[in-house]
Amino acid sequence: MTYYIRLILLLIITIFCLTLIASAEAIIADHNDVPLFEQIPSSVINQVQDNYRLFYGHTSHGSQIVTGMGMLRDENILYDFNNGEGTLIIQEYGSDLGDGSGTPPSWFTVTCNHLDQPDCPTNVVMWSWCGGASYASEVNINNYLYYMTQLETDYPGVTFIYMTGHLDGTGPTGILYRNNNLIRDYCALNDKVLFDFADIESYDPDGNYYPDESDFCNWCYSWCESNPCDMCPEYCAHSHCLNCYLKGKAFWWMMATIAGWQPETDICGDANSDSVIDIFDVIFIINYKYKDGPTPASLNQIDVDNSGAIDIFDVVYLINYKYKDGPDLICP
Repeated sequence: MTYYIRLILLLIITIFCLTLIASAEAIIADHNDVPLFEQIPSSVINQVQDNYRLFYGHTSHGSQIVTGMGMLRDENILYDFNNGEGTLIIQEYGSDLGDGSGTPPSWFTVTCNHLDQPDCPTNVVMWSWCGGASYASEVNINNYLYYMTQLETDYPGVTFIYMTGHLDGTGPTGILYRNNNLIRDYCALNDKVLFDFADIESYDPDGNYYPDESDFCNWCYSWCESNPCDMCPEYCAHSHCLNCYLKGKAFWWMMATIAGWQPETDICGDANSDSVIDIFDVIFIINYKYKDGPTPASLNQIDVDNSGAIDIFDVVYLINYKYKDGPDLICP
């Protein structure tokens, strides 16, 4: 009897562990998450500051994230860091991922030496690329992925953040595009944490895509000519300060998500439930109401004028709110 009891207990434990594994999801910080920064409660920011200590290896391009974080701190001291207890501590190391080669690569050895220090407080590690992802071979990218995974195995209590390389103007046919997709695919399939550096550079705040952009961020300059960029001027290595600013927001979203926070899903006007209010929500409502399109998760989400009916006036109201400084949305 004891044997069968142990067997049943083992089966229960196995099923429980497999459920935990299956429920894990990748955390991908990209342009879609920048608007969600505004939703992060101050209590979650405080939780990140109290509970996480980051070791970050980077050179000039990687500094864009820290610059953006500094811009956010200048706007609101809530986002303070590297200012003692009660703030997020980031220990920066002046090197990057190179071209992904080495057996082991130097960044791997540096990370191990750091984490092996007695009483090391670090529980998050992130390394950035400089220009190496633009010319690394597929073998080298797989080498990078292999050693990142090895670190996760060797230090199970630490979160390791993967990263894509910055844009270089070569577009979808370039080596960089291939290498970044290798990294993205691996992270998505294996439930990793990814800071998608290149993706954030590829989209302006209105959702327009610039596949042939470079790290200079030409669209940043043109976008700021017709939109308020109050955070500028601010130095941003190799780029426009808006690029840094957006990456700072994406970083805080990523850390909040690592800490377990999830954004609201029942947002007034968010017809397609992607946590962002944009032109795609307008299209979703039109398709639902007039073209037999999919039904929204909640009808209250699209009754944006609180009239009790879903009609063309909701479409007009949403457009006025989003694009013409119209009145706030007033869902039931």
